[in-house]
Amino acid sequence: MGDLRAEEPTEVLDVLGRVCPYPLVLTKKKMEKMEKDTLLKVLCDAPASAEDSIPKYAEKQGFGFDSVKVEDKGHWELYIKKTK
Repeated sequence: MGDLRAEEPTEVLDVLGRVCPYPLVLTKKKMEKMEKDTLLKVLCDAPASAEDSIPKYAEKQGFGFDSVKVEDKGHWELYIKKTK
């Protein structure tokens, strides 16, 4: 699928300060509204959501997924591409 981090996101969802399950719930709601072949960038600082629940959700849906932890800011940037 390539490096999703190199692509310009269609939309950005900021869930900083939210704890489980809200980052996943808000990500799911946002993805439901997005068109095929669009890219969502999620800003998340909840480790369980960033490293577990959101990646599992993307995998289960068959979406493209990539993430990077921004160490100096203490959050993750999650990239989810809606492929269907």
